[in-house]
Amino acid sequence: MIERRIHNQLQAAIALNPAVGLLGPRQVGKTTLALEVGGTRPSVYLDLEDPSDRAKLADAKSYLQEHTDKLVILDEVHRAPEIFQTLRGLIDEGRRQGRSGAQYLLLGAASVDLLKQSGETLAGRISYLELASLDVTEVSANETNRLWMRGGFPSSFLAQSDGDSLNWREDFIRTYLERDVPQFGSRIPAETLRRFWTMLAHNQAGLFNAAALAEGLGIDGKTVARYLDLLVDLLLVRRLPAWYRNVGKRLVKSPKVFIRDTGIAHALLRIGDREQLLGHPVVGASWESFVIESLIAAAPRHTEANFYRTSNGNEIDLVLTLPGEKLWAIEIKLSSAPKVGRGFYRACEDLQPEKRFVIYPGSERYPLNTEIEVIGLPDLMRELQALR
Repeated sequence: MIERRIHNQLQAAIALNPAVGLLGPRQVGKTTLALEVGGTRPSVYLDLEDPSDRAKLADAKSYLQEHTDKLVILDEVHRAPEIFQTLRGLIDEGRRQGRSGAQYLLLGAASVDLLKQSGETLAGRISYLELASLDVTEVSANETNRLWMRGGFPSSFLAQSDGDSLNWREDFIRTYLERDVPQFGSRIPAETLRRFWTMLAHNQAGLFNAAALAEGLGIDGKTVARYLDLLVDLLLVRRLPAWYRNVGKRLVKSPKVFIRDTGIAHALLRIGDREQLLGHPVVGASWESFVIESLIAAAPRHTEANFYRTSNGNEIDLVLTLPGEKLWAIEIKLSSAPKVGRGFYRACEDLQPEKRFVIYPGSERYPLNTEIEVIGLPDLMRELQALR
């Protein structure tokens, strides 16, 4: 069992809120974590994809009223959106009787329906947490490269071989396209969406160019934007916004886009092992995506993440605006002896960040000069986690 970093945060949220929504892609470990939490207190678990469990909610109010002394875990809750109205009434009734927390834990596969329904009916009654795939602080120090190559879905990361891992990821992609995406009301042809997903993998960590993607797919720009919105809502793709605050410069406005789990990106590109990855043109962009996703996951709540790029090429790979408006500028290099270009220095002159880091694949931490520190990914993640 890999201990998930979010475990204590989830326990605290359940204690404080009548309902907690735990969101994340399928197979990321939501059910395992929920059952682990449920094992620490009286609880009941219902999988709403199971017809027998669905049948128990034929009269949802009566059933749930029988379990007001337990934590009720509802898995795949988007399968029964009608239950949100019932939950609202029961939560309000519980508040009147003095029950404020530890009532409902709702699991959703990054469901757009879940967000919409809870926004309409559970506002002020629910707290959301996101369970991302495994990160470098949750695995052994010598497993970073395997995590980067295979991605952080537990079944992929823990597979017996690279071949088994790749087969699992290919099955995951096929299942998402053929079974899961249609559940969310989307009628996008599976093959078209796979081609779009693969094109994003080829352009990993690149600027989003709707016109070029639309031309490659033979569709219009609005349809491309809809495809991207879907993958973002399913927590499969990250849309990293450009820096938008006025600094008196001409700024690039298009977002950067990357597939959040590098293992899935590698599977879409048919990269099966580390040797193939190191020889592939996407290797640098893949490392950048891996680092950015890891740092965003480690950052304190309410941190804003952007990249900074001006029209004349001054650039910072990742700008984190931490609580208190403190800026950290982060450059990402796939080199054992990283160097920083003039564009980074000039961009830092524009933003005047409090801290400046260069992340590289090594483990030693040392100053590059009086202003910039070279640091490994696990160390910077732990530094961010200490700010929570």
